[in-house]
Amino acid sequence: MWAVTVLAFVIGIVLLLVGLAVSIALHELGHLLPAKRFGVRVGQYMIGFGPTLWSRRKGETEYGFKLIPAGGYISMAGMYPPSPKERAAEGRAGGGFFATMVQDARAANDETLLSDDDDRVFYRLPVWKRVVIMLGGPIMNLLLAIVLFTIAFSGIGIQTATATVAAVSPCVPASATATSCAPSDPASPAQKAGFRSGDVIVSIDGAAVKTFADASAIIQKSPGTQLDVVVDRDGVRTPLVLTPASRTVSGTQVGFAGLTATVEYVRQPIWAGPEAAFQNVGQVAAIVVQLPQKLYGVIESTITGGQRDPNSPMSIVGVGVLAGEAATSTAPILDRVAFFLSLLASLNIALFVFNLIPLLPLDGGHVVVALWEGVKRLWAKLFRRPPPKPVDATKLVPVTFVVVVLLIAMGVVLILADVINPLSILNP
Repeated sequence: MWAVTVLAFVIGIVLLLVGLAVSIALHELGHLLPAKRFGVRVGQYMIGFGPTLWSRRKGETEYGFKLIPAGGYISMAGMYPPSPKERAAEGRAGGGFFATMVQDARAANDETLLSDDDDRVFYRLPVWKRVVIMLGGPIMNLLLAIVLFTIAFSGIGIQTATATVAAVSPCVPASATATSCAPSDPASPAQKAGFRSGDVIVSIDGAAVKTFADASAIIQKSPGTQLDVVVDRDGVRTPLVLTPASRTVSGTQVGFAGLTATVEYVRQPIWAGPEAAFQNVGQVAAIVVQLPQKLYGVIESTITGGQRDPNSPMSIVGVGVLAGEAATSTAPILDRVAFFLSLLASLNIALFVFNLIPLLPLDGGHVVVALWEGVKRLWAKLFRRPPPKPVDATKLVPVTFVVVVLLIAMGVVLILADVINPLSILNP
């Protein structure tokens, strides 16, 4: 039995990794398609980082997979303007670590340029085209999330308590926590009223009932009140009279009938998927805004062994654990599939939001650079000044380095937290 459980857990993780790889591939495709459409020369389209596992060249672009599946990239010609002639003649820069990094970045960029008048380069594109290229990746993740949420909610549905009666309790238990009937317990109002398993509640006291939640709300607020109920019994509308018993719950008197609902998958409207996606965007954005505070909470709970905030950020390890737990759970198969789809959709929302952070090397950083150049050009045009030179983003390489270091450090912290004090769907 344990071997089956372990196998299911591994399958869940593998499926998530495959889904993540597809998400990354589509993200990079979101960059690739507009780049080629706008005439930019793309040297590589790669999934992963590190040594190349497999690649194949088609036309001028090499497509392949790398060893470390932690992202992907496309290599566009002329991401930055060419090095100034005087700097290019100097060779390797002196002046310290960051100066060397800047010069190395310029040298690597220069290798993608065929000549000074090469027009198939990124930096020569109009600002709006550069923005479209850089936003193409995150938008692809958003669209994928919408599709996945739509399949989960509108294709599979959500388990919902329907208006169909599954069972009728024979009694009114002595307490709300009681699980069985004692000989002294009175008969339940539902049994007295003549409810049967399979009855579909149509209306209560003239109010139409569509779900069990509708019926429950009326019953709970009507203790000791006679209610006229209409049920559909084998296609025949049958009137019943129900008088809910009075029970005390949290100091409040509520009505009790003794009905158990049938739970079914109810498909949601087609707009439920997009709504869930954009709600998720807001939730992830809130986490990103509060990221330092959230990380501190993760570190504190990991060190102290305290309960971790369920809305805290996770690494891919933590997400993999959730996928594995879902695969091994005893929930109905459709529930597990819907959970997996929603998990993968949420992961794509995270990729969408995170890549919009306005810092290099993230897509949002490149968008900011392009917009800044657009502002400079507009300013020069308004005041009839000569067109400004293209923005040399290689000067921001030190900032990029710091961001990368911080991202790596955050990844390590979250991985350790997900190993030592993981979030769980089994023991939330």
